[in-house]
Amino acid sequence: MAPTHFIDAPLSADARLTLLDIARASIQNGLDHGAPLQLDPERYPSPLCLPGASFVTLHLKDGLRGCVGSLEARHPLVQDVAEHAYAAAFDDPRFPRLTRVELPGLSIHISRLSPPEPMDCANEDALLAALRPGVDGLILEENNHRATFLPDVWDQLGDPFVFLSQLKYKAALPPDYWSDSVKFYRYTTESFPA
Repeated sequence: MAPTHFIDAPLSADARLTLLDIARASIQNGLDHGAPLQLDPERYPSPLCLPGASFVTLHLKDGLRGCVGSLEARHPLVQDVAEHAYAAAFDDPRFPRLTRVELPGLSIHISRLSPPEPMDCANEDALLAALRPGVDGLILEENNHRATFLPDVWDQLGDPFVFLSQLKYKAALPPDYWSDSVKFYRYTTESFPA
């Protein structure tokens, strides 16, 4: 796995465990009550109670089982994780709703995102040269097209050209698409467990 490059101080081991416990409890709450775990962010220490952006990725038997997140920090991190864990289990349109039978074998992976920073590149070659494989997550925005790949995607798409082409495909754009209005933003993640 790529090393963590996060602009804020990394979360403590206890904070990471707390977030993983919250994610699992939110999924359990979804199975029991059909809703994400409700919690009071003020009961948690900083940085868990501060705004944070996260993605929660679920795996079952080494296969993807759901992944939902946000690119901008709009809610306290604990709330963000609870909502995205629930959504990854029950609202990811690529998968059926998680069942109780699947819960024991489910692995949970959390990525805490840095704030996105714009990449001002004059053309695709400049963008490809600026990308840091294994480090950068990338957001593409063009009119009503928007998509992102987390840094973990570099593990499957290690070549920058392929990474970018597949991101365009995810955004429903042709692989050779380029315009003066297309925008790209990079971000890093602190991901756990390793």
